[in-house]
Amino acid sequence: MKKLVCMMFLASVSGALPAADLMQVYRLAQDNDPSFAAAKASLEAGQEKGPQGLSGLLPVIGASANRTRNDIEVTSVTTGAQNDSKYTSRGYMVSLSQPLFRWQNWAAYGQSKYMVAQAEANFVQARQDLILRVAQAYFDLLYAQDNLKAVLASKKAISQQLEQAKKNFEVGTATVTDTHEAQARFDLVSAQEIAAQSDLEVKRTALQAIVARDPGPLAPTRGNISIAPPQPTAMDQWVSAAEKDAIAVQIQTAAVEIADKEVQKQRAGHLPTVDLVATTGKSRSLSSFGALADTEAKTIGVQVNIPLFQGGYVLSKDREAVANRRAAESMLEAAKRGSAQAARQYYLGVVNGIAQIKALEAGLASSLLALEANKLGYEVGVRINIDVLNAEQQVYLTRRDLAKSKYDTLLALLKLKNAVGSLGEDDVLQINALLDPMAAK
Repeated sequence: MKKLVCMMFLASVSGALPAADLMQVYRLAQDNDPSFAAAKASLEAGQEKGPQGLSGLLPVIGASANRTRNDIEVTSVTTGAQNDSKYTSRGYMVSLSQPLFRWQNWAAYGQSKYMVAQAEANFVQARQDLILRVAQAYFDLLYAQDNLKAVLASKKAISQQLEQAKKNFEVGTATVTDTHEAQARFDLVSAQEIAAQSDLEVKRTALQAIVARDPGPLAPTRGNISIAPPQPTAMDQWVSAAEKDAIAVQIQTAAVEIADKEVQKQRAGHLPTVDLVATTGKSRSLSSFGALADTEAKTIGVQVNIPLFQGGYVLSKDREAVANRRAAESMLEAAKRGSAQAARQYYLGVVNGIAQIKALEAGLASSLLALEANKLGYEVGVRINIDVLNAEQQVYLTRRDLAKSKYDTLLALLKLKNAVGSLGEDDVLQINALLDPMAAK
C-alpha cells in the first residue's frame, strides 16, 4: 500500500520537474555525439605529430645479435685429406647515429608544431560546431512546439467561432456564408495542425540524433527576455576580429606554415647530410689459423652524404610544394573573407533581430486588442465573422513570428561569436540564463 501511494505521489509531481536546459543538452551531446567523438580522436592523433617531428633530431640506436652453429668440412683436392671443424660463432653489435645536419629534419620538426596547432584548432572548431548544432536543434524543437501550440490555440478559437456561426445561422442572425467561412478556416487549420505535428516529430528526432536519446521536455525562453546588443557595438570591430581570430583563419594560417615548411623540406634535398655514427660490438668466430677467436671492435666517425642527381625528383617535389603553398595562401585569404562576411551577417542578424523582437511584441499586443475589438463588434453586429477569424489568424501568426525571431536572434548571437572564434561554454551559459526550466511545454 505504501509503495502504491509513493508511486502515485511521484506521478503527481513528475510534471513539476524542471525540464532540460540548453547546457544540459549540450553536456549530453558532448558525451554522445559521434562527430564530436571523432574530433576528439582526431585531436589525439594530431598531437602525436609533435613527438614524431622531434624524433628526427634525436639519435637512432640499434642493436643486433647472432648465434650460429657451424659445421665445416674441408677436403684437399691434392691429397684427399679431410679436415672437419664444428663450432658455434656468436656476436653482438650496438650502433648509434646522431643527425648533425639534416635540414629536412629541422623543417619537419617546425612543421610538426604547426600540425599540432592545426589539430587543436580543428578540435576547437568541432566543439564550436557542436554548440551551434545543439543550439540549432534545441531552438528548432522549441519553435516546433510553439508552432503547434499556436496552431492548436487557433484551431480552438476557430472551432468556437464555427459553432457560434452555426447557431447564429440557425436562429437567423447570420448568413450561411459566415458558417462556410468558419468551416474553411477550420479545415485549413486542421491541415496546419497535421503539418505542425509532423514537423515537431522531425525536429525532436534531429536533436535526438545528436544526444542519442529523447531529450524530453525542454526549457523555453522566459516570457520577456532581454537580449543585449553585441559588444563592441561597432560592426567593423567584429569584422576585424573575424579576419584575425576566426577558427577557420587559424586553421588556414597553420596550413600556410605547414606548406612553407614543406617547401623547406623539399629544398633540403639539394643539401648534404652529416651524421655522427658510432658502433661497438664483439664476435667469436673461427680464425684463419683454425682456432676460435674473440674480436671486439669500436668505431666512431662522421658520415657525410652529398646528393648529386636524382633524376629531377627533388626539383619536381620543390615545384609541387611551392604550388601547394600558393594554394594554401589563397585558401587563407578565402577564409578571412568568409569569416568577415559571416561576422557582418550575424552582427546584423543580432541587431535587426533585437529590433524585430520589440516590433513583434508591440504587434502582438496590438493584435490581441484588435481581436477583442472584433469579437465585441461581432457580438453587437458591426463586424462580420470573417473579421474575427482574420483577427484570430493575425494573433497566431504574430505569436509564431515572435517566437521565431527570439530563437533566430539567439542563434545569430552564437554564430557571431563563432565567426570571431570566441564561442564557448560561457556563451551557452548566457543563453541558458534566458531559459525557464519550470515552464516546459
